[in-house]
Amino acid sequence: MIEMSREAFEDLVGEALDTVPAELAAQMRNVVVVVEDDAPERGLLGLYQGVPLTERGDWYGAVLPDHISIYRQEILRICDTEEQVVEEVRITVIHEIAHHFGIDDRRLHDLGY
Repeated sequence: MIEMSREAFEDLVGEALDTVPAELAAQMRNVVVVVEDDAPERGLLGLYQGVPLTERGDWYGAVLPDHISIYRQEILRICDTEEQVVEEVRITVIHEIAHHFGIDDRRLHDLGY
């Protein structure tokens, strides 16, 4: 396990978000991304909670923002180097954003995420 301050970890999440192509980022309205220290279960690196874009219909409106959590301690627990943390944060952020776009875990794993 590697040690990293919350501030440094949040910076990595911000950097990962900055790599999202502008045309995709423009579609991410009503989404909040947060860093949480502890995951609700061991091994969970991130979590998307919301209604994917592919499932939204005319009924969608006046709802709370979709919520993406990135779990700091779980990511740090599985990494041995800062470089591994950077890569795992990037993969986790992309993975959770993909859920917002309606891509399921099976397809993400096929794509390497």
